[in-house]
Amino acid sequence: MKNIKIIIEYDGTNYSGWQRQLNQDTIQGEIEKAIFKLTGENVNLIGSGRTDAGVHALGQTANFITDVNIPPDKIKFGLNAFLPHDIRISDSEEVSLDFHSRYNVKRKIYKYLIYNRAVKNPFWGRYSYYFPQRLNYELMEREIKYFLGAHDFTSFSSPKSNSKDKNRIIYNALLLKDGDLVMAIFDGNGFLYNMVRIMIGTLVDIGRGKIAEGQIPFIMKSLDRQRAGHTAPPQGLFLEKVFYE
Repeated sequence: MKNIKIIIEYDGTNYSGWQRQLNQDTIQGEIEKAIFKLTGENVNLIGSGRTDAGVHALGQTANFITDVNIPPDKIKFGLNAFLPHDIRISDSEEVSLDFHSRYNVKRKIYKYLIYNRAVKNPFWGRYSYYFPQRLNYELMEREIKYFLGAHDFTSFSSPKSNSKDKNRIIYNALLLKDGDLVMAIFDGNGFLYNMVRIMIGTLVDIGRGKIAEGQIPFIMKSLDRQRAGHTAPPQGLFLEKVFYE
């Protein structure tokens, strides 16, 4: 019996998120089908977390238990032969049997892309939030720092979140600009349901003048989702990397 850890890259455009769903195409479902074709085993693929419909990943982590007699580092090639073109396993290795992709997570990095130009770009539509109104980038760059540190992120979480503890730590929060493309990077010990997308929506609402400068700390303390900004769309969000001990 082996515990196999895999690193996954995927374009989430055509999928109903990570989690397996009846009569829906999902990332977990596609990979489990590929594992069955490769090994003949029905496995439960454990992911580091659930990404929503339309969200992408460059470094999603998952693990599964198998008895297959294939060298662990070759499993990625076997799975890729059975996977759709928009899902790829970039690495596979054997880990200890007590490794759990979700419970053992220490940090995650997410990035979010905003395309800020009056005219929509034909290439970035699948991978960024197209926002035609001019944004105050310098203001947003200052405001993103309010997310740093340990906070109760209730105001920046969907009411659908099942997490009872809304406290999270953001170790790093950056805003970078390259021409019309704006990229936000969040490095934290965990993220609530829709948390990154609501933080981005709040920054965009500040950047366009809908929310006043310096309001993030007050929104945070209010524990009121209605005071934060809109929920940014999923296509700009990428799970960049998952860290373990």
